[in-house]
Order: sequence, then C-alpha cells, then structure tokens
Amino acid sequence: MAINTDTATPATGAVATGLPIKWRVLISGFMSYAFDALDFMILAMSLPLIIKELDITMADAGLLGTATLLGVGLSSIVMGWFADNYGRKTALMVGISIFGIFTAAIGFSQGYYSIMALRFIAGLGLGGIWGVIAAFINETWPSHQSGRAASFVFSSWPIGFGTAALLAGFILPRYGWRVLFFCGAVALVAVAYTYFFVPESEAWKKSKKEREAKGGTTASIGITEIFAPEFLRFTIVGTLSASCALIAYWGVNTWVPTFLVKERGMDIASMSMFIVMLNVGMFVGYQFFGFLADKIGGKNALILNFVGATIMVPVYAFAENTTLLFWLGPVMALFFSYAGIFGSYFAKLYPLRIRSLGSGFCFDVGRGISAFAPFLLGQIAAHYSLAVGISLCGASFALAGVMMLMLPDTRGRAAVD
Repeated sequence: MAINTDTATPATGAVATGLPIKWRVLISGFMSYAFDALDFMILAMSLPLIIKELDITMADAGLLGTATLLGVGLSSIVMGWFADNYGRKTALMVGISIFGIFTAAIGFSQGYYSIMALRFIAGLGLGGIWGVIAAFINETWPSHQSGRAASFVFSSWPIGFGTAALLAGFILPRYGWRVLFFCGAVALVAVAYTYFFVPESEAWKKSKKEREAKGGTTASIGITEIFAPEFLRFTIVGTLSASCALIAYWGVNTWVPTFLVKERGMDIASMSMFIVMLNVGMFVGYQFFGFLADKIGGKNALILNFVGATIMVPVYAFAENTTLLFWLGPVMALFFSYAGIFGSYFAKLYPLRIRSLGSGFCFDVGRGISAFAPFLLGQIAAHYSLAVGISLCGASFALAGVMMLMLPDTRGRAAVD
C-alpha cells in the first residue's frame, strides 16, 4: 500500500517542509544507511592496527567481524518485529541510536573482549535498519519507481564506506584507531533529522488501525506469519540467497583493507584511496542496477549482479599489479549492488503487515548467517593467503544466483497490500 506522498500532510511531531514526504523518507533512509556503512567499515579499516596493538591473530580479528554480524542477524528479527508493531520511524531512530552510541564506545574499550562485546551490541542496531528502510520506501514511493528509489537509498552504503576510508586515511596515521571509532557517533545526526522532519508511514498507521479494529485490541505481529504456507518458500529461499551473497560480500570487504596492506604491500594512506575507488564503483553499480531492476525485474537484475561478482572477485584477488588492482576494484564493486535490489524485491513478496519483518528477516538473517565468513577467511589466510580466501567468495556469489532462480519474478507487481 503506497500513500500519495506528494500531497500527504506531515504527521504530528514532524516539521513541515517544502519537500514531499517521499523525498524526506528518501533523505532519511540515505543518511541512515550511509552512517550504517560508515560504522561497519570503521572496523575493517582499523583491523590492521588492532591486530598489531592487541597482538592477535587474523582469525581472532575475524571474530570481531563475526560478533558484529551475529548482532545483525538477531536484530533482523527484533527490529523487524518492532517496526511492524510500533512503526517505521520509531524503529529507524532506535536502530541508528544503538549503533552510533556503541560504535563510539569502542574508542574507550579496554581490550579484545570488550571490543567484541561492543561490536555485538552495535550490530543489534546496524542490522535493524535495512528492513525498516526497505518497507518505508515501498510504502511511500510508487511501484514503478520503487526499484530506483530503494537502490538510490542503499547506494549510500558505498558513500559511507568511502567516507570511512577517507577518515581512516587521515585519522589512523595521526591519532590511531580509537579516535576513528569515536566518529561513529555522527550517526545521531540522522536520528535528529528523522525525528524532526519524517512522519510515520501513513500506510503502516492505516494497517495498524485495521488490525486493531479486527482484534478489538492492538493486534501484534508475530514472526510465525512469515513462515505461513504462502510465504514459506519466499522466506527460506530468499534468506538462503541473501546469505550466500552476504557471506561472499563480508568475506571480501572485511579483509580487502588487510589484503592490500599485508599481501600487496600498501601503506594505510594508499590502501584508503584504493577502498575509496572501490566504493565509487559500488555507488555507480547501485544506480545502474536499480534502474535495470525497474526495467527487467528485480530477479533478473540480481542474477546479473551475481554472475558479474562470481567472475570479478577471483580476478581481483589474484591481480598483483598495483595499477591493475586500482582499476579492477571499482569494476568488481559494480556487482556488489545487490542490497538495493533486494530492498525493493523482498518488500514486494510480503503484505504490508509483515513487510519489514519479512524483508528484514531474509536480508539480515542472511547477514547473521554470514557472520562466520570473516573468521573463516582469517583461518584460510593463516594456512594459505587472503588472496585464496577472497577468491573463494566468488563461488558463494554463484550460489546466490542459483537460489534466485527458485523465486518469482515480481516485475510490474506493486508491494502487496
């Protein structure tokens, strides 16, 4: 159900502006997901220095990424349920606040295990906002624009990653990794914008009133609804596809900074610029594949994404020439833009009452299942090399594409009411 957000009036508590509501939702989602990415990437950029200062192995460092993703996997259930029962706006602000505050708190951490605990708690916020944003976009944008709108919002991910890389290039050599983690608190800017300028989803409020009218009291949404017979295949296969894609993605992105430093001999500043270029390619990919998804359907666009990633990841991993690596990075990252398409695609598989829970479960439980990818690649690197571990991620992208063949084509389908 998409409300006409060009003419809808702001809900109580939101400040009226000249922008239609759908654009304010777009801005809020873009900012929120950019900060989500920044907080994620701060850890990856800091790992080489954390490994050195704490004198830990690469497998131990990988467990820090694992702890984050375990929190992400749990948050998909908790925050998805919260958003479907208590509202998109509220859930978005809670999720951002959690990851912003607890990422910054790592700057005060006293050792390895305190970092791990704080990363797990931050993950509870980091994972929760993807499904909320996906539902919010699909409830405020017309169906024929939802693919591009979702892809644009989620294209803020490489913006956040690139910003983290730039900050790391400046901060890490001068002030160390603790100061870089303090930057996570800037995410609270998105909380303020959402609170003052973004109203609650009118479609969600209408659905909530209808549920209450039928039940006589507040009718709570339960997780079992996404496993009802008519949604079971979507939930299971969608989660498996997202899991395979995210195992590959986090395997690559957690370790690429360390790979460039340890196995390709770059200093921190040079590595940071390579990561910026990689994220330029990812941003372009989000726009291109978002447009393509509205033309050929989300399913077909996702399959093309995964085919490209399957080919490019091992090519990048075994490239040794520095100039070649510089240009292969953005080409490879073009095919890391699946999250935006998933945002529009998954939301169209579920009715409004379980939209945030269903789409968030598929994607963020996928992130939770991918939690051990950084650890496993650390183990592979200890026995072989990071190049070997990263190249194996191409096979996981291939499996994600195979899983997509089992899901329906949602071309032309509006988000189910």
